Amino acid sequence: MKLSFRKYLSVGMVLCLGVMLLAACAGAQDQSSGSEAAAETEQLTLEQIEANAKKEGTVVSVGMPDTWANWKDTWDQLNTKYGISHTDTDMSSAEEIAKFEAEKEKPTADIGDVGSAFAPVALEQGVTQPYKTSYWDEIPDWAKDKDGHWIIGYTGTISFLTNKNKVQNPPQSWEDMKNGNYKIIVGDVTKAAQAQMAVLAAAIAYGGDESNIEPGIAYFEELAKQGRLSNAEGSRANIEKGEVEVMIAWDFNNLNDRDAINKDQFDVVIPAEGSVMSGYATIINKWAPHPNAAKLAREYILSDEGQINLAKGYARPIRDNVQLPEDVAAKLLPVDEYKNVKPINDYKVWEETAKTLPQLWQERVLVHMN
Repeated sequence: MKLSFRKYLSVGMVLCLGVMLLAACAGAQDQSSGSEAAAETEQLTLEQIEANAKKEGTVVSVGMPDTWANWKDTWDQLNTKYGISHTDTDMSSAEEIAKFEAEKEKPTADIGDVGSAFAPVALEQGVTQPYKTSYWDEIPDWAKDKDGHWIIGYTGTISFLTNKNKVQNPPQSWEDMKNGNYKIIVGDVTKAAQAQMAVLAAAIAYGGDESNIEPGIAYFEELAKQGRLSNAEGSRANIEKGEVEVMIAWDFNNLNDRDAINKDQFDVVIPAEGSVMSGYATIINKWAPHPNAAKLAREYILSDEGQINLAKGYARPIRDNVQLPEDVAAKLLPVDEYKNVKPINDYKVWEETAKTLPQLWQERVLVHMN
């Protein structure tokens, strides 16, 4: 799985980008209900969307490369089933939003996949169009915009990966990890969204939430004082070389690295006390040149087949009633491990909290690290 830059871009960075975009485009943003092409598809049935998508014949995505969450199978199946060809340009969530806005007079992209914290930003900037899909009622309320401007297709949960050749007793909980004697990689909390989510996960485990990050900061402050936080990069190359003892990352990243290197050598768990769940959402370009193909792509992503494709890429489908084949289900962690996992309930609050994290991390944690 490609470790795209978009996974690591912080919420604060995208907010800054959004401010610059709005300043640059002040007075120029179209406040209408959408492009003519988008409006034409709003009242169409799924059968009509399918027919029109076949006529359009192509869908252009951004941030949805073949190697990320097994998008390849979905694009291949759309081509086989509907004759729709596909191209992608991989980019960060912020870049996707910026591209939609910058190209609105001559749009090239139809659909993108952004981190869930970025989805409301795309809506606020007016670069999306709604489409609820026929699976609307099966999507949790927290995982969708009320009008269908964005819908989360799959989730990730902060997890632990442990090299069992290096650590005799792999941690199963935050308390286990606190009481260990091994080095832990959490990533760069000053700018990496995944690392910031690790702090939030620890906060949740100790009674905090997106508005109260203090328990998470205090947790990592203690580890830093013990000299147990590693500055090493948690790359697959470093994992293979044995330079990673324990790493905190999304479950789909840790599971992918585990299986790609040596499934028996690594332990991947969701910490027992609790963790945070977040996801990635499709956004359809307000000015999409192929709006029907984009909507059909979202429809397929949320279908049983599309959800199974994502699970093959170690991402957990958003629809919990999809029956995964045994070999695909075996790629994922048992559902039981997620019993204390919480989604972010208020992204507005988290955006504000995330802005404070870099300074807190510098003052409370980095100061104790060599």
